Amino acid sequence: MTKLDSLFQPIEIAGMELKNRIVFLAAATEYSDSGFVDRREVAYMAARARGGAGLLTTGMLVPSYMGPIPLNVIYDDKFIPGLRQLTETVHSEGAKIAAQVGIQYFWASEENAPVEEVSPSRIATRRNSSPRALTADEIHRIVDAYAEAGRRARASGFDAVEIMCGIGYLIARFLSPLTNRRTDDYGGSLENRMRFMLEIVAATKARVGHDYPLICRMCADDFMEGGQRLEETRQVAVALERAGVHCLNVGAGWHECRTPLVYMSVPRGSFVYLAEEIKKVIKIPVIAAYRINDPLLADSIIAEGRADLVGMARALIADPEFPDKARCGRLDDIRSCIACGYCLDSVMLAAPMACAVNPAAGRETELAIAPATRPKKVYVIGGGPAGMEAATVAAQRGHDVTLFEKGDRLGGNLLLAAVPSYKWEIENLTRYMERQLRKSGAKVMLDTEADEATVAAGKPDAVIVASGSRPNVPGIPGVDGDNVATALDVLAGKKPVGERVVVVGGGQVGCETAEHLAEQGKQVAILEMLERIGNDIGLTTRWVILQRLRQAGIATETGARVIEISDKGVRAERGGSVELFEADSVVLAAGLTPRDELAQRLKDKVAEVYSIGDCAEVQKMANAIESGFRIAIAI
Repeated sequence: MTKLDSLFQPIEIAGMELKNRIVFLAAATEYSDSGFVDRREVAYMAARARGGAGLLTTGMLVPSYMGPIPLNVIYDDKFIPGLRQLTETVHSEGAKIAAQVGIQYFWASEENAPVEEVSPSRIATRRNSSPRALTADEIHRIVDAYAEAGRRARASGFDAVEIMCGIGYLIARFLSPLTNRRTDDYGGSLENRMRFMLEIVAATKARVGHDYPLICRMCADDFMEGGQRLEETRQVAVALERAGVHCLNVGAGWHECRTPLVYMSVPRGSFVYLAEEIKKVIKIPVIAAYRINDPLLADSIIAEGRADLVGMARALIADPEFPDKARCGRLDDIRSCIACGYCLDSVMLAAPMACAVNPAAGRETELAIAPATRPKKVYVIGGGPAGMEAATVAAQRGHDVTLFEKGDRLGGNLLLAAVPSYKWEIENLTRYMERQLRKSGAKVMLDTEADEATVAAGKPDAVIVASGSRPNVPGIPGVDGDNVATALDVLAGKKPVGERVVVVGGGQVGCETAEHLAEQGKQVAILEMLERIGNDIGLTTRWVILQRLRQAGIATETGARVIEISDKGVRAERGGSVELFEADSVVLAAGLTPRDELAQRLKDKVAEVYSIGDCAEVQKMANAIESGFRIAIAI
């Protein structure tokens, strides 16, 4: 068994005893639209506590009325009972919990007052587009609101308070010379720019007690042009320690910075160096964060003295049992976060937070796996993500499951999604799903194409069809030429391409295929009929992929409707004129169509027939996995 001695050493922070060094970081969930912590949030946090994390942190609690903005708030004592239910539940599961307190970009002077966009100065950024500069009197009122939030947090039973001082939120905007151009006591020198933050710390300590654990989450480098660099944030860290803060949670970047932070193209542990640098100038414990989803990496960070604790948000969203599985040496059973951004995308769209690889995240009571009332004989046809998930969960519930896969490997389109060099986290997911499938007791039949005869011979009680999809081939003259291939065939290595390539279709598959070819030294252009490249890519990751396309030198041509393919390239109409885009090879990335013929033929032959994944509707990987999970718990 792999020993993780450092990761599972206890630690004390201002008298708060933690059983290990794993911190569940604050992550917005959007589970409540009333400002109150509800039962869904409690169940979600309880699952992470039960899974073995030492310290949990709430999503940010705002010390201000927020109107229709779906954030949990803590501006009034009426919120204490709900918060107390949360802390008592987490404590009953054996973990400690901290309340993160902070203001994003909006503030209201009182309940039911207008919610305004505010900042230290009237400086617009991508996320703070038209802020109003706060007056000195308003600053004093906000300081008091933070302190009162701290008092309420302690009264609610929280073990600590974490003040959010980073990621571009209000305190960070006071700290940064980019957004703080004030000429009063709150602007100018670093001492003045820190004043707002230090007044909040002092006022909070006065309300909660000087020995009550106080954590600050900071950005060691905001990665904003004209912002705060490490040389200055070291001084901020020293000032926080002198002010009586007991622990620093060290992150990086603002939400609107253009440095990728948590996407899968960022190597694991990329920002630990920032925590390490901060740790050199202070004596209080330091939490390292961002892209830490591997227990061996986490243990090494502690063992090497680079940080005292490791912070994980999405790793524990993907698998709340990560800590206990790691502690028991069950590393192969950990469902790793693949850093796809699906959870962030949902929150940014003001939808409830969801996880691409863990359908039960945030729906712990709704999507629980329970033993089957009557075990059935179940056939699953197709070994992609939907089929593997369905077969695994159905077998775990006690059904007699056989999965048929016509190819020689499990994974379906996950195998192709993992081909681009930076998407190896998806390969890890595929291996995890295959391991869980085989451990579940389901029988796996590779190189076996199940059809109506197979089903008739086996007489299953239920058939789950996960036969996937096929590429769309548009009816364009020349589309059947020898120089034309589908993106899926290119990613699978089934068809070579020439030196000059035009990719027809600028969705996610087209963009990733184009970059894959550019990495091989090909000269690549993307033609997209819409006016926007990457229309189907998530909000928080689209800009990263477009940035990579630019860096790879890939031309992106929008508003281009392909009218003909020839051995010379692609002719497309744009703006009333026709252009020739020269190419040796043309790659089609024009979407996918459900492969649902077998499901249709079986409907009248088997009592229970279910279509899942792309077979039912072409969507994202997250939808495929969820569809498999939902059917499996319903049978």
